[in-house]
Amino acid sequence: MDDNGAWTRQSEAFWRARHEAWKRSDLNQRQYCEAEGIPLKAFGNWRAKFKAEPQPLERKLLYRRRGLSHSLSHTLSPGLSHVTYPSSRPEGPIVPRPREGHRRRFGEADKRRILEEAARPRASVSDVARRYGIDRRILCRWKQELSPPVFVAIKITDVAASVERPVS
Repeated sequence: MDDNGAWTRQSEAFWRARHEAWKRSDLNQRQYCEAEGIPLKAFGNWRAKFKAEPQPLERKLLYRRRGLSHSLSHTLSPGLSHVTYPSSRPEGPIVPRPREGHRRRFGEADKRRILEEAARPRASVSDVARRYGIDRRILCRWKQELSPPVFVAIKITDVAASVERPVS
């Protein structure tokens, strides 16, 4: 192996470490280079090289908030360890909570469908909300927002006619 390859690897490791540190900082590229005393042009060239590299796919994980349907621990009767028992809760989509700093958007049709599911007899509003990864109070707010306005009929009468006249 030649010394030039070792220098290239060392140089790449140096710039990769600087690039990662810059991504974690709240500074823009120019501010970071000035603060660290590194050349802006060289940093920009390495940054472009790193940006062009294929990025690994971010793994998205769906999870259940209530745990697994069966026990993974060892039990006294190993012959029954694979048996799962049906849950008393209705199955449905399990939607993960949004990532930090991100917000999910539900359309009006989705909101109405979720509210209809929560309004079914013997349905728990908290269970429905938990299944969709939202808070129960969000369902209550959607119900207020999407319910039709209530109008009350009012009859206006003459004020003078309704006041009793003193008896003399």
